[in-house]
Order: sequence, then structure tokens, then C-alpha cells
Amino acid sequence: MAKQKNKLSKILNARYKVVVLHEETFEEKAAFRGKLWYWISGTISAAVVVVILTAVLIRSTPLREYVIGSSLGEYGRSALLEAYARIDSMEQVARAHEQYLDNIRRIISGDAGDPPSDTVGAVPAGEAAALSRAADVGLSEDELALRELLESGAAYDLPENPGPSRTGISSYTFYSPIKGIISSNFSTKEQHYAVDIAVKQNEPVRTTLSGHVVFASYTPETGYVVIVQHGNNLLSQYKHCASIIKKIGSFVRGGEVIAFAGNTGSLTTGPHLHFELWYNGNPVNPTDYIAF
Repeated sequence: MAKQKNKLSKILNARYKVVVLHEETFEEKAAFRGKLWYWISGTISAAVVVVILTAVLIRSTPLREYVIGSSLGEYGRSALLEAYARIDSMEQVARAHEQYLDNIRRIISGDAGDPPSDTVGAVPAGEAAALSRAADVGLSEDELALRELLESGAAYDLPENPGPSRTGISSYTFYSPIKGIISSNFSTKEQHYAVDIAVKQNEPVRTTLSGHVVFASYTPETGYVVIVQHGNNLLSQYKHCASIIKKIGSFVRGGEVIAFAGNTGSLTTGPHLHFELWYNGNPVNPTDYIAF
């Protein structure tokens, strides 16, 4: 045994020389000297380093999916599918809100052209939220309860809107927004999609139905403008106001004062209220439903 150890020790401690020669002239370019066990330990160390670097590269890059495979597991896959469903749902909600804002802009500008083919009128927030039902799979009970509350349309389930029994705009009981003399009637030929009611300066303007204020700001042509979203894709618009006392998002009840009549904006010739009524994205004649 001792002889074998001595023999192995001699072999490992034997010195070797590695020479780099020119291929044609055999000129010595470089030489490396060392004991055999130096070369063996160096080779093993280099191999270990290469293995470690390769493992780190695979685990920290997309190569892991090809070499090791997906480690998501069943729960991870379910979470990933749920995330994709929610993203798709959010895209649908975003499109619905974009259509809604387009309708608001069209109404403010008085454009009564045909609405886009993929939408009919304004889209209330309650209806837009209903588009997100595709993401219900995998939600907790608390999340589902919150989703049901949002989709119930509470924000637009107003006293004047009893639900599916409504058959059209004629079934509503409207408040007169203001009392005065009609100075300009509704006319599609003249593209005047409103009635102008001549009144005294700072007469109170009341909302014709309960709803939520979706626009309350100043525009150069029509002055201070208020738009109220009611149920069933019904909106009312009040222009040329002297001032506004409600903010965007405010809930107002039918007959509640929301502004004061005035003479603001470039398209006005005196104190009056420019009142518009839009149903399913199209203007309707307010005098067919309201006595001013």
C-alpha cells in the first residue's frame, strides 16, 4: 500500500511542460510548466466554473423555459390565465369608455351624425363594467361581491328609471329646467338640436332628471356647459350658463339646481338657456316631452 501511495505521489508531483510551437518553423512561442496535480486541479476548477456559469445563465434567462421547462405548476397556470382574462376585460372596458367619451364630445360639439357602427349611444359606467364578467373565473368571494355591486349599475339606477319596464323616453316624467320664453326651436334642418329659452340673467337652472354630472366646464363657443347622464342612455345638456354649482361626478336629483342661466360664450345674443336632450346618442326635441 505504501509503495502504491509513493508511486501515485511521484506521478502527481512529476513536472510537465506544455509548449506552443509554430507549425512551420517549430519555433517555441510559449511554454507552461507545472506539476501534474496542478494541471488536474486547474482543469477540474475550470469545469466547475463553466458548469456554475451555465446554470446561472439558464436560470436567469428565458432559456430556462426550454431547458428546465415551465415551473408555474397548476396554480401558476391558473393565475396566468386569470391575468390574461382580466387584461382582455380591461381592454373591453377601455374601449367602452372611449366610445362613451367620443359620444360626449360629439354631443358637446352638436354633431348629430350617425353614431359609430359598433356602438349605440353613450355607454354608462354600469354597462361598461358588465363587460368585465369574462374575468370572474378564479376571483375570491369578496371580489365577486364587489364586481356584482359595480355591475348592478347603482350609479345609474335612478328613481326615474325603474328598470326593464321602461319602453322609451316618453315614459319619463321630466322637470322643466327653466321657465321662460322659447326664442329658438329645435330644428334638424338648421342643425339646431336644442331649444333656447330666453330668461333673466342668473335664473336657476334645474336638472330635468336625476343623474350624474359627466361634464361641467367652460367652452369658448357655448360658455359654461353642464351635461348630466341619466339612465337608459339619456343625457341632458345645459349651455351658456353664467356659472355652475355642481362638479363632475356629482349626483343630482330631478329638479335640483345645477347652474345659473347667463350669456357666456361666443354663440349667444343674450341671457338664455340652450337646452339639449340626447337619447341613445341622438338628439330629440325637448318640447315633445317638457313644458317650458
